[in-house]
Amino acid sequence: MTSIIEFTGPILTAADQERRGLWAVDGLLAFDRPAGAPDRVLDGWVMPGLVDAHCHIGLGPGGDVSEATAESQALVDRDAGTLLVRDAGAVHDTRWLQQRQDLPRIIRSGRHIARARRYLRGLAVEVEPGDLVEAVRKQARAGDGWVKLVGDWIDRDAGDLAASFPARTVKDAIQAAHDEGARVTAHCFAEDTLDDMLDAGIDCIEHATGLLPRHLPRFLEQGVPIVPTLINIATFPDIAARAGAKFPRYAAHMRSLWERRAERVLEAHEAGLAIYAGTDAGSVISHGRIVDEIQALHAAGLPAAAALDAASWSARTWLGADSIGEAASADVLVTAEDPRKNPATLRQLRHIVLRGHLIR
Repeated sequence: MTSIIEFTGPILTAADQERRGLWAVDGLLAFDRPAGAPDRVLDGWVMPGLVDAHCHIGLGPGGDVSEATAESQALVDRDAGTLLVRDAGAVHDTRWLQQRQDLPRIIRSGRHIARARRYLRGLAVEVEPGDLVEAVRKQARAGDGWVKLVGDWIDRDAGDLAASFPARTVKDAIQAAHDEGARVTAHCFAEDTLDDMLDAGIDCIEHATGLLPRHLPRFLEQGVPIVPTLINIATFPDIAARAGAKFPRYAAHMRSLWERRAERVLEAHEAGLAIYAGTDAGSVISHGRIVDEIQALHAAGLPAAAALDAASWSARTWLGADSIGEAASADVLVTAEDPRKNPATLRQLRHIVLRGHLIR
């Protein structure tokens, strides 16, 4: 028996485009009215499911989590409107979650790769520089087209942020990932780390707190997007306070990065850089906070529609996922108001439809 859902409100096919008339027929979207009568009629503004472009389903403060915890994380994200996740590193093997029709789609990147003893314990595959290339090859084969590097972290001997690996080694590692058909993203807090990553041919930068005006032309020329994770950056003052007594230079550096967070994101947007929304949910940030990240981008100076686009249409295109189109998977949200003008309406979703199934 054919399953039909009719959507009667404005259909947002892009951040700047809308139309009328949309149906979900056996899980796929259609712009032409089907022959049968709808099983459900949903009214409101219709947009694609949200994208969390930096999320850690299957990761906890100590590393691995139970299947029940991983499932709970996915459900919390789904119920907040996140229907597509780009995993940014997890210890738990989430391939089983990808088989669940009631959970968000996950694009996996395998585990983080970090310098030995230079990252949060239990989260990453930790290697010395000589083993980086092989570790990247392994994680490229284990994931769904992405590899995650930890580009910098505190160097306790130096007392400040420092690059995790030599620039030449990073370049070889990124080339190895590209040879395997994978893209590479990197956790980067510090300013100088960005130069090494751009020189190496990186595909994306996470956090990008060290982004300076001098970097912008290169990001644009190379087409490298950023995922600012602003709700994670909000934790920097607490990190600095805990580290201040032992590592004053590091603490001061983290505070200065935090202080410039909004200015940095607005400069990137005004320069034309691609910006995508990511919460960094997992080890420190709780799941289900994608709307907080959208509103943080808006508060940093992005127009409301642009902040929403960072977690929706553009993010889906970047990741090669369906949006709203003929025969696309019916992964959509229904809101009471136009979310491009009032992102807060996403906090009280009228309906969530995933793979054509009405979640609520």
